[in-house]
Amino acid sequence: MNGKYLNKIIHGDVLQILPDIADNTVDLVLTDPPYFLDKMDNTWDNKKVASTKYHHVIKSLPAGMKFDKEQGKNFYNWYSKVSMQILRVLKPGGFFFSFSSPRLYHRMVSAIDDAGFLIRDCFIWLYTQNQPKAMSLNHFIDRLKESEETKDSLKKQLRGWKTPQIKSCFEPIVMAQKEPEGTFLENFRKYNVGLINTNIKIGEDMFPSNVISTDEINSLVDRCFLISKPDKREKGEFNTHKTVKPLSLCEHIIKLTTYSNKAVVLDPFCGSGTTLVAAKKLGRNFIGIDINKEYIEIAKLRIEKMNGDVTQYNISGKEKQLRICDKKAVYKISRKRETAIVNKSIKNMNLSQDI
Repeated sequence: MNGKYLNKIIHGDVLQILPDIADNTVDLVLTDPPYFLDKMDNTWDNKKVASTKYHHVIKSLPAGMKFDKEQGKNFYNWYSKVSMQILRVLKPGGFFFSFSSPRLYHRMVSAIDDAGFLIRDCFIWLYTQNQPKAMSLNHFIDRLKESEETKDSLKKQLRGWKTPQIKSCFEPIVMAQKEPEGTFLENFRKYNVGLINTNIKIGEDMFPSNVISTDEINSLVDRCFLISKPDKREKGEFNTHKTVKPLSLCEHIIKLTTYSNKAVVLDPFCGSGTTLVAAKKLGRNFIGIDINKEYIEIAKLRIEKMNGDVTQYNISGKEKQLRICDKKAVYKISRKRETAIVNKSIKNMNLSQDI
């Protein structure tokens, strides 16, 4: 089995760690991989991506904004290898959920499909808050070797016309499945996976759908699709990860697709550990992998905090929709101590240390 990895967070390259996980032993893979947008591929450096030092329009673009057709090809080639390993470790009928960007979603799904998975659906995580990325061309116009009158005229002509980058307000999540052995019933009786639990509701006690929202948008959308939104208490004041996914979203998917409390949830790009926290909260086993040492320490701290104080993860009984973080919950560990723990852990960390 996976004794040395079970309920642990492993530092390393996913393509080096996954081959060491036994065949047909994982119930669910839920992950948020590198999107392979500019500077955000499998070799990305968090400090370079997060830095704003060179974010000047002419000299450089913020991470993720540079367009290059090779990004999709590289993503496909790399994720094909990852997906083949995931297919191997999943139990027959096991599900694979993977986040992506809208622009390169097709490359991700093609890689998963070509690896041998059945593509069951596409979940849409819908939200309203995001940063518009389209840019004005005025700075280019200013550099033209033409008269000021011509430049002013061109600026007026192109007022409101910007580079082709629409504000992105959703993330697609592929729902793939390893082919079951025999019928769905036969497979489920043997492996305890392969079906979805429609007792798990969303919004105002609604049947689960492939649209999920973490923003309050309007009464109709909220009624049908709303789950809770992550806040600083849920993520942890010490959490420096830039794209933390909602704990309730991960919990919803785990509850929807895993049956046994012995189920194993694998996140090969665990980041700050949201999938792992959700799995542990629900009484499932987990395996986390990440190449970033800082994120691993954050994930470990989140798990440790959960062991000591689970109140921040309790569901409020007064709310019908999924609600992970009680707004009145407070951490028992101070921000000062949390920072000290993270800094000390990073300084003294043994790369193969288990949680």
